[in-house]
Amino acid sequence: MYEIESKGGAIVCMILSLMFLGTWPALLTLLERRGRLPQHTYLDYSITNLLAAVFIALTFGQIGDSKPGKPNFFTQLSQDNWPCVMFAMVGGIFLSVGNLSTQYAWAYVGLSVTEVITCSITVVIGTTLNYFLDDRINRAEILFTGVGCFLIAVLLGSAVHSANAADNEAKLNSLPSSYKDGIGAKEISAPNGAFSNGGETKDSEKAKFGTANFLIELEHRRSIKVFGKSTLFGLIITVFAGVCFSLFSPSFNLATNDQWHTLKEGVPHLVVYTAFFYFSVSCFVIAIILNIGFLYRPVLDLPRSSFKHYINDWNGRQWALLAGLLCGFGNGLQFMGGQAAGYAAADAVQALPLVSTFWGVILFGEYRRSSKKTYILLVSMLLMFIVAVGVLMASSGHRRG
Repeated sequence: MYEIESKGGAIVCMILSLMFLGTWPALLTLLERRGRLPQHTYLDYSITNLLAAVFIALTFGQIGDSKPGKPNFFTQLSQDNWPCVMFAMVGGIFLSVGNLSTQYAWAYVGLSVTEVITCSITVVIGTTLNYFLDDRINRAEILFTGVGCFLIAVLLGSAVHSANAADNEAKLNSLPSSYKDGIGAKEISAPNGAFSNGGETKDSEKAKFGTANFLIELEHRRSIKVFGKSTLFGLIITVFAGVCFSLFSPSFNLATNDQWHTLKEGVPHLVVYTAFFYFSVSCFVIAIILNIGFLYRPVLDLPRSSFKHYINDWNGRQWALLAGLLCGFGNGLQFMGGQAAGYAAADAVQALPLVSTFWGVILFGEYRRSSKKTYILLVSMLLMFIVAVGVLMASSGHRRG
């Protein structure tokens, strides 16, 4: 198998992972804002997310000859390593539930703020757990300075959300009530028609990013309706997702390094590629079960769908499939880097709001025409993330053996 052995190689994996993991949420958010049902999107995403893990296992996991202490992927499938396999699969369950939760949270509190809060919770809890599981191979004084930067970033992210919500409310209140009532009476086209004319309606082409008209027209296009609903509910979902995310990396750490000595004597540890395969299989199974259930019993007042409707819904499917590939390869690269330099340092990829905020501004017009206060808070938040990711990468160690 191919193994990352140098700190430099681990950092390259982390940077690539950061780019991939920061981009795929933007694609799923784009589809929701264009009216595609999130159940359909997540089913597509789950398929390619699993395929990415299979590809990594069959390539990187099979390169070179199998060694007694580091067997190749196929060799390890037949070994008695089920205790560690279960840790990997539990990690996949945490990730699947967390990703599914954020898909609904994005609609309520926005892509940028959702990513800030979930990633910061992940770093504070997950990085601390990984530090001790990794036998403290990372430099604590640097590592926890980075964790502190993430804490500051989440506070700034909350302030950004509050300021931006106040800005949007002021924009909507500036409209005449008769205009708002007229807009509210419009009907929304079915999801199958949401991508006609390249995915945008004529009204949305006239409305400029950040205006009150844009916010109202966006509400008509999107599949999850948020006007008149409390953002507190979205924040609760976001915190729940963050807790799930904080546990999947430590579970994977236990699967590959067996710190609790669950394997029988002489049985080699799971290599990162085998663990990632089992991790992704459980992630896929949970996603399929939950989302097929949500087709027939939808949540958040979404319209009811069916498996047949999902099969025939090709509008935007290519973007959902691409999102799954990006997430799959992003997670794989994170684990490859973590196995070499410590999973605590690999949590630097949780600075993905740097990337997702960029896409939020470019694709969705987030923070356009906002107040000066919002812009100052936004820039401060992003700068703090830049500092945090640099500090966490600087704490990278080297795993012995």
